[in-house]
Amino acid sequence: MSTVDQTDLLRRARDRRTATAPARPVAPGGPAAPVEPAPLSHAQQRMWLMDHLGQGGALYNVPIATRLRGPLDQAALAAAITGLTERHAVLRTRYPRRGDQPYQQTDPVAPVPLPVLDATGPEQLLAEAARPFDLAAGPVLRALLLRHGPEDHTLLLTIHHIAVDGGSLPFIASDIAALYRAGCEGVPAQLPSVAPSYADYARQERAREAELTAAADTLAAGLSGARPLSLLRPVPPGARERRAALHTAPVDPAVVERLRVLGARHGATLYTVVLAAAFAVLRTASGQDDLVLGCASGHRARPEFRRTVGLAVNTLAVRTNPSGDPSFAELLGLVRTALLDAQQHHEVPFDLVVERLGAASRGADGTPLLSVSCDLLRIADPLVLPGLDTENVELDLGLAKFGLTLLLEDGPRPRVLVQHDQDALDATTAARLADAFAALLTAVAGNPDLALSALPGERLAAAEHPVVAALTADPAVVEAAVVEHPDGPPLAYAVVRGPVAPAGSALRAALRGRLPAAELPRAVTLLDRLPRLPDGTPDRDRLPGAGPQPGTAALSGTAALSGTAPLSGAAPLEGGPLDVVRQAFGELLSATPPADGDFFALGGHSLIAVQLAERLRTRTGLPLTGLDILEQRTPRALAALLATRADERSAALAQAGARPRTTGARTGTVLLTGATGGVGAAVLQELMAQGRPVRVLVRPESAHLPVLNGAEVAEGDLGDLDSLRRAVEGVDAVIHSACTFTDHATDLAAMRALVDGWRGGPFVFVSSIDAYGRPPGTEVPEGGPSGAPVTPYGQAKLDSERILFEAAATGRGQAVAVRAPIVWGPHHRLRDQLRWGSTGALYQAALAGHPIGLPSDDEWYGASWVHAAALARALTACLTPDHPAAGRVVNAVSGHVSWPEFTAELVRLLGSDSPITTAPDADEDLRRPWHYRADTLAAPLAPEPGEDWRSVLAAMVR
Repeated sequence: MSTVDQTDLLRRARDRRTATAPARPVAPGGPAAPVEPAPLSHAQQRMWLMDHLGQGGALYNVPIATRLRGPLDQAALAAAITGLTERHAVLRTRYPRRGDQPYQQTDPVAPVPLPVLDATGPEQLLAEAARPFDLAAGPVLRALLLRHGPEDHTLLLTIHHIAVDGGSLPFIASDIAALYRAGCEGVPAQLPSVAPSYADYARQERAREAELTAAADTLAAGLSGARPLSLLRPVPPGARERRAALHTAPVDPAVVERLRVLGARHGATLYTVVLAAAFAVLRTASGQDDLVLGCASGHRARPEFRRTVGLAVNTLAVRTNPSGDPSFAELLGLVRTALLDAQQHHEVPFDLVVERLGAASRGADGTPLLSVSCDLLRIADPLVLPGLDTENVELDLGLAKFGLTLLLEDGPRPRVLVQHDQDALDATTAARLADAFAALLTAVAGNPDLALSALPGERLAAAEHPVVAALTADPAVVEAAVVEHPDGPPLAYAVVRGPVAPAGSALRAALRGRLPAAELPRAVTLLDRLPRLPDGTPDRDRLPGAGPQPGTAALSGTAALSGTAPLSGAAPLEGGPLDVVRQAFGELLSATPPADGDFFALGGHSLIAVQLAERLRTRTGLPLTGLDILEQRTPRALAALLATRADERSAALAQAGARPRTTGARTGTVLLTGATGGVGAAVLQELMAQGRPVRVLVRPESAHLPVLNGAEVAEGDLGDLDSLRRAVEGVDAVIHSACTFTDHATDLAAMRALVDGWRGGPFVFVSSIDAYGRPPGTEVPEGGPSGAPVTPYGQAKLDSERILFEAAATGRGQAVAVRAPIVWGPHHRLRDQLRWGSTGALYQAALAGHPIGLPSDDEWYGASWVHAAALARALTACLTPDHPAAGRVVNAVSGHVSWPEFTAELVRLLGSDSPITTAPDADEDLRRPWHYRADTLAAPLAPEPGEDWRSVLAAMVR
């Protein structure tokens, strides 16, 4: 690896630029007053919130990769990239916060590193492009140059979406080209004058807040009564993976030209025709007439901001509701009008519209109203550098911003693309939708007067149960479900909202006028929310009276007579936590809500969720997150959650007595991070059993939990670097098992902080076999080379290992990195992990009774695993002075189980009837042929009774 000299780069970037921004005039009487940091624009605020809630990751990375063939002046290229950040301050801006509010902090111009690496394969680019950003620490732009040969390179620029949009890319490309040419020729760059900064753009937008909010009210009114696309299934609560799948279908170039002509005849663009086709195919597939689709729109209408680089894009909600059976040409006219109306308000940030919509911004199951988008893609021109042949390198990070996106790629070989979030739509349905979309475009290009019913396509969504349809027709009912019973009438369940919500008996009475007597449910039971399985279907085991099997239970007693039942069986809370929650709601939402007031209906949104969680954490001292707010939604549900956590704390404190606090470490004290997690809890138990003094790092609201074992508590968090430095002070050993799993920048910063404070003794880091990536061969030796691709999570583990070993090399103490596979054990955190990832896909299929397709049995594929207790023994063994693992990367693996064995046992434990077959299109993530050697720690890893994989799997499934 080599890096171009950075001091020289900065000097060259400054010397060779032409157009500098004109100096700001100085006010008479002295220099101008310091400018306050700029606020975030609305679009940036949304990006920041997603990142802050842990739902960003690589989703908002914008990678730009270009193959460069010919004699490349690397120094001139590096200077050009640095010059680019000098011209556009948003590319050297980071986003710290004061209190709850983030702001723009523009850093001074500094050289942009341009590492030069030998190319090893396409996975190298993907791994770098997917590496997450730290928005608070910056930078938001990074560069990498891969060397394929002496005159063959690939340049990768990765920029966070918070600093750039599609409209910015042409300006970035032209500026780099001009700066590079100037660097090669040693002359000033020929560049247009610098556009106003993005910070000025954000200030101007925020200055129009009242005007934009009023316009948002109008737009929200136009979306009243709209519902999400029924084709999409609810996504389980919690952080979403947003794994994308892409399906394509070719389109004849002549068809695209006829569509262009069709649009021109109706005063519409090609994009408008494609949008109308998307409405048509989704109308048929879903059975919904009333649909809302999202369209991207640029914000650069004002001439002064035309060349401003930054996030100046907005999402427009376009709604159509054609009645009857119009022709496609008539639908095109409706869509054209709706799109033009939406574009009249293109400057109104969609997040403001969402705030005005409140609960109506998503379905009762949490699906956002705007989950489907449509776009027209054109192949972008590559970055052009003088003296070089250049071409674009396509990079797909495999992530979906929307539940479903319909696209037409316009170029020499046109094609339809359907991208979908794999949690929101299955692959079979998406593929059929792609074929139908292509066929429909071809049909309307030939005859736009065809009625919509005559166009290609098919119904892909299941018809709604008549009881559900009748219940949800009542404006007070936001969600409903029905459980059929073969021995009698069905049972119905409803979630209601509003100050005067109807009783279950009233809803059932109203059904008599809408349904035949034979279809009437036995009762309508009211719930705070519908319990759902991860696939989005109602969880009948948690529905009062439904019972686990049809016909085995029915509502009785008061629940049947009144039509009401608590979801969990706990008594409703009317005091204590409920009052605290309602008061906090009122402070942030301007009015104290009723106990069942809906967070979204009260004007709540993501930022308020974060603020509300922080406020309630401070007042109650109990663990609570912004995602808890978004999932629970009502004060009553939040109060019940807090009461449960308070009970857990009281029980723990009663058992343990007073809480030990950090004072001074006893001799031999081991600092343990992550003690409340599945791995950390097992390690804590092992350390205490060995009689070692332990200091545990935990969040303040969870500090009572480890006290069960008499540990010393150091309050802190991976994101609080000072707390990490305080926690490590004075200890004689460290076991670092805590991890965010998704916020890799925080994990790396935490490792640096711990290493900074580490003054001696063993330091054991719990790493992951993900650091091996996809290694060569099937037998993986301890510390063997990594193989591409390495996931961002695996890369963060590699980087953390490097930080630790570099520090150990200075003589601080012995360092060990223990790479572990999936950890199994009875802890609830570990049980949850079984339900996600590659094992999770098998678990969910078996739970639902769906067919399970496994990779071909020609080769061994399966899972590597380690028992939590065995891992704990291995980690504590590494604390022994001069242990064989010292200074090394070692593995901790209990065993390997093949997918057929694992799946058969899982199906048996769940009582599932899922058929198990081999399938050529089985999930690629299941193709894991590796066996990981674990020789160094073989003794502590030796299984004790009950630590075989069948026993631990049974304990986790229960």
